[in-house]
Amino acid sequence: MQQTIYSTTNGHCRLKSMNFEIPENSISHETQGLSRNRLVVRRGKPFKVTLKSDSWLWNPCAESLVLEVCLGGLSKRIPVLFYEEQSHPQLYDWKATIYPGNMHPQSVIIHICAPVQSSVALYELLAHIETRRSRKTYVLGTFVLLCNPWLKGDPVYMPLDAHKEEYIKSDYGLVYMGSSLNVSKRPWSFGLYEPGVLEACLKLLEFSPQHLTDKNKDYTLRADPVYLSRVVCAMINCNDDLGILEGKWQGSYKNGVKPADWSGSADILLRWASSKCRPVRYGQCWVFASVLCTVMRVLGIPSRVVTVFNAAHDGNGNMIIEEFYTRTGEKFGVSKDSIWNFHVWVECWMRRPDLGAGCDGWQVVDPTPQEKSEGIFCCGPCPVAAIQHHWLDARYDIPFVCASVDADVVRLIVHNGLVVGKTVDTECVGKLIYTKSIGSDKPENLKLTYKPDKSQCLYPRASPTTFKTPLIAIGGTMSPNLNVTLKIVGVPKLGEPIHICVTITNQCKNPRVLVGHINAQVKEYDSSPCEAFWDAQTEVQIQPFSVTTLNHTISHFKYQSFLAGDDIVNLAVVLKDMRTKETFLAAEEFSISPPQITIQIEGGNSIQLKKQRTVLVSFTNCLSTALYEAVLTVQGAGLLEGKQVAKIILLQPGEKIEKKVSITATSPGTKLLMATLSHSNNPNIIARWYHKVSVTA
Repeated sequence: MQQTIYSTTNGHCRLKSMNFEIPENSISHETQGLSRNRLVVRRGKPFKVTLKSDSWLWNPCAESLVLEVCLGGLSKRIPVLFYEEQSHPQLYDWKATIYPGNMHPQSVIIHICAPVQSSVALYELLAHIETRRSRKTYVLGTFVLLCNPWLKGDPVYMPLDAHKEEYIKSDYGLVYMGSSLNVSKRPWSFGLYEPGVLEACLKLLEFSPQHLTDKNKDYTLRADPVYLSRVVCAMINCNDDLGILEGKWQGSYKNGVKPADWSGSADILLRWASSKCRPVRYGQCWVFASVLCTVMRVLGIPSRVVTVFNAAHDGNGNMIIEEFYTRTGEKFGVSKDSIWNFHVWVECWMRRPDLGAGCDGWQVVDPTPQEKSEGIFCCGPCPVAAIQHHWLDARYDIPFVCASVDADVVRLIVHNGLVVGKTVDTECVGKLIYTKSIGSDKPENLKLTYKPDKSQCLYPRASPTTFKTPLIAIGGTMSPNLNVTLKIVGVPKLGEPIHICVTITNQCKNPRVLVGHINAQVKEYDSSPCEAFWDAQTEVQIQPFSVTTLNHTISHFKYQSFLAGDDIVNLAVVLKDMRTKETFLAAEEFSISPPQITIQIEGGNSIQLKKQRTVLVSFTNCLSTALYEAVLTVQGAGLLEGKQVAKIILLQPGEKIEKKVSITATSPGTKLLMATLSHSNNPNIIARWYHKVSVTA
């Protein structure tokens, strides 16, 4: 891209124009598409610029040509040398080189190389033509410098090309949600190549508290990906700065966007950047994490979105999560600790010279505002290797993240203020840890990289809360004489009955008479359950050394007014031995799969930029009941303007509602169409489906 140059000094302007050679440099630096009109390059690798003049640009025998890069109040002079004049390259010096054949009467090609430890920022480039008595200065323009995972000397170096393709260049991802028993996946458009996203990411750095407090110090520290990740992590939430997203987990979302309605990062970043840094409403963990992943990839730090199923929030740091149940199996929230059915964070790839080589590689960075880290709402970077080995003194936030994936769950049965039984589950937390596989939509389970083999562990486990009333050991490993397990048969789907199987194993020589309750409660993924919507009483006699199964069914009629697609159910069974008075508990949580919405694109899922295509979106009522005031909504950032809606007053079982829309892509990359179905029978959306669209230029 050629641009006119202006001089900061008076007199004849010998330097007329310059060309940043954006197409060639973008290919060489793997930055194609990040900006349409600005040079974007990576540190440690040369890029070329062409300077043009009406006559000889300068006389090398009598004059010097010096470039200068400026960053706030910082600057660095770079003498332009012919290749033959260059000494051995210094890793931490800027270089400007003219190679043989690149010097012409009215133009010169200069190759500029930033040190591998340069700061990530928007730089200004100047040129000086100097003699001993005078200097003529020209403003050449600006360029963006990013981290370089292609360069071995860079702290974010990633050796394998397939990994760089997935964790740096890909603008499409998957977020895994639901429950460990019924995992769902949600596509996400990272939007790296949407116009304005790069500028929004740079603006984020400029409005951080660190930059507003001391610009030059911030610019200097931005060479370090550890520092960068903490700054960006804190700026994704707005709890103590001018950050991007405001979190909300309950109540009405009418003065913002419901977190479940977001499907990409670009819309969020562009809203924030255009609103004078007012926070975008609203986000939850997967939204915070996905936006963070976008920013880190744009800045050149390899990143991926990771979901922990059954993620613990350990309020007192003892690696114990306590849950409380009534004798009828109803769970209630009186504990400061909690377990989210899923929690989403980001892993970023970098070396950790502050901790040693054993902590290099993937680092957990969690932007969801939960606890403060050194005074700010951020978490990490926390080495995954340190989590696995419980190196609790390593920076940052190791104890908190360790508990998230590896705490023990103590379930307590309480009656009249006294604990009448308990069970300990050492496997529930961190049941699955999923990320998108490289080049595939299948999940990769990272559990073994996070969780140690507990049979080989040497670190101590904390003890649960001490109660004045003696605890009666029940269930599992703490009660070898009777074992109770709870299983959901098949994959629960909205509109179909839920089948439950309770297996009771009596391992003692005495028969037992057991009386108990089974209880089902609806809950959000991140909160305690609400009031029970279904329960059943049971009585069973079991002989010595025998196994008995109890089968129960929750009909669609029983749950249709309470559950929608992707809702979570907490299910618990409590059994009491009438002779010994022992109490036994088993619990499980699962999600309900939504019914399908069909999305068909005329001519296939790959479309051309700015070419119109027709899409047919339809939903067939597979439920056993009619749906009143059914609404089918279609939207897609970068494909559709606003929302397209179809309505029908009464949708009978087996009947179809459909909507035909025209889409036109405004930019290349991966886009997402999202369709939802709601109806007046239930206040929640009962189905939400996504469709990936590939846009080519």
